[in-house]
Amino acid sequence: MVNIIMLGPPGAGKGTQAKMLVERLGIPQISTGDMLRAAVKDGTELGKKAKEYMDAGKLVPDEVVIGIVKERLAQADCERGFILDGFPRTIPQAEALDRVLEELGKRIDYVINVAVPNEELITRLTGRRTCRKCGAMYHVVFNPPREEGRCDKCGGELYQRDDDREETIRQRLEVYQAQTAPLIDYYKKKGVLYDIDGTGSIEDIFQNILKVLGA
Repeated sequence: MVNIIMLGPPGAGKGTQAKMLVERLGIPQISTGDMLRAAVKDGTELGKKAKEYMDAGKLVPDEVVIGIVKERLAQADCERGFILDGFPRTIPQAEALDRVLEELGKRIDYVINVAVPNEELITRLTGRRTCRKCGAMYHVVFNPPREEGRCDKCGGELYQRDDDREETIRQRLEVYQAQTAPLIDYYKKKGVLYDIDGTGSIEDIFQNILKVLGA
């Protein structure tokens, strides 16, 4: 049994690595967004509460999120382990998660911190382009279309989404540094943090994570 938290700034590729780990280890990837959507869809008490905040365009408060996390981690498919992706985001959430895990008789075995320098993240995120017609994704450096500004699949116009603009991305990285980066120290003190260089190829990064996990 192995319980993992994936840490890393926006654009570090932790979601991609989590999906590959799911295939390799056969344990579920649990992201806050997916959990909230599932709780809302299932109409659980906490899901209804979360929906009120989401409908009002507000952040779902920690106590509701923690309750939903607890419900999810208590499900049968988490008995062999789980991968938390995008949660916890703050120290209070991490402390609340510790209490939940204690109640469930579980603990976190590995916190994988995918580290990528800010300038590299900005290159990755600002280079993304999306097709207006079919939604296909491209990247001006890593995955350019055959014809500049045009989708290979449907010929639609490619555009840069607002949340892929440099000023938005710098803001997201600042929020990450302020709120989520302190978790690195928090888990380091617990002796479960492992830094992984997130600048290599997807496969190299994956192999380095598997080495840490001994998988």
